[in-house]
Amino acid sequence: MPIDPYILLLLGTVGLAALLPARGTASDVASGASTAAIAFLFFLYGARLSTREAMDGLKHWRLHVTVLACTFVVFPLLGLAARGLVPVLLTHPLYQGLLFLTLVPSTIQSSIAFTSMARGNVPAAICAGSFSSLVGIVITPLLAAAVLGGSAGGFSADSAVKIVLQLLVPFVAGQLLRRWIGGFVARHKKVLGLVDRGSILLVVYTAFSEGMVQGIWHQVSPARLAGLLAVEVVLLAVMLALTWYGAKALRFDREDRIAIQFAGSKKSLAAGLPMAGVLFGAHASLAVLPLMLFHQMQLMVCAVIAKRRAQDTDTDAETGAEADVDAPEQVTASERPAASRTAVGTGTRSG
Repeated sequence: MPIDPYILLLLGTVGLAALLPARGTASDVASGASTAAIAFLFFLYGARLSTREAMDGLKHWRLHVTVLACTFVVFPLLGLAARGLVPVLLTHPLYQGLLFLTLVPSTIQSSIAFTSMARGNVPAAICAGSFSSLVGIVITPLLAAAVLGGSAGGFSADSAVKIVLQLLVPFVAGQLLRRWIGGFVARHKKVLGLVDRGSILLVVYTAFSEGMVQGIWHQVSPARLAGLLAVEVVLLAVMLALTWYGAKALRFDREDRIAIQFAGSKKSLAAGLPMAGVLFGAHASLAVLPLMLFHQMQLMVCAVIAKRRAQDTDTDAETGAEADVDAPEQVTASERPAASRTAVGTGTRSG
C-alpha cells in the first residue's frame, strides 16, 4: 500500500498555507508566480508530448476510444449523478470539486507503471495516457465551463482568455518548439521534473492561502470529509469494475484489458491542479481537495490490483491455461503499435 511522497509534500504545503497564508502584497506576488508557473508547466507538457507518437497509437483505435470514453464520458456522468448527494453527504463546494475531478485527463506515468507491473499492454498504455493528456488540454476546460457554470467562470470572456493564455498558448508553443528543445528536455527530465513539482506546490500554496484568507475551510467538517472519502471510494470501485468487465464485454484480450483498466480509471493530479488554479481562482483550494484524495487512493488500490494481475498471469503460465478462453474474438496483436515507436518521447509527468 504505497504512500506517494509527493502527497506528503502537498499536505505539508497545505499546512504551511494554513499557518502562514500569503496576504496583501505577498498574496499578489504568489498569485503572479503561480500564473507564470502554470504557463511554464503546460509549456513543458507540450515540449515533452510527442503528438506523432500519440497519433501512431490510433492504429489500436478501439482501445483508445474506450479509454477516452471512460475518462471524458463515463466519469463525468458519474460525477453529475453524485449531485443527488448534496447536501446529505457533500457540501456544494465539495461536490464541485468532485465533479471537476471527473473531468481531468488520465495519467501517463502511473498508468504505464501499473500496466507494466501487471504485465499488460504497455505500448497501448503509453499511447492511451498521452492521447488523453493531449485531448484533455482542450476538453477539460470546456467540460468544466459547461457543467460547473459560474463556479468555474462559465463561458465568460475572462475565463476563455485565461484558458487560452495560461493553458493552450504555452502548450502549443511547447509543441512547436519541441523539434529544437525536445532533446534538452529529455536529457534534463529529472531536473525539470523537480521544477514541475515545485511549480505545482506553488499553485497549491497560493490556492490554499486564498482559501484560508477567505475562511472557506470552515465549510469542511470532519463528517463532510468522511462523506467525500466514502463517495470517492465508491467512484473508484465503480470505474475499476466498469473498465475491467466492460473491456471484457468488448472482447479485448487480457493485456489490453489491463491497460484499459489502469488508464481509464485514473485521474491526473499534475494536470488537474494547474487547471483548477485557472478555472476556480480563489475557490481552487476546495476544488483540488477531492483530486488530491482520489490521487492517493488510486495509487494504493491500483498497486494492489497490479500485483494481483501479475500473480494471476504467473498462475496461468504455470498451468498452461489461456488467460481469456471466453473471448474468442480478441483484438489481434497486429493492431497494437510497436513499443519502439510509442515508448520513446512520451515522458510527460501526468501522474
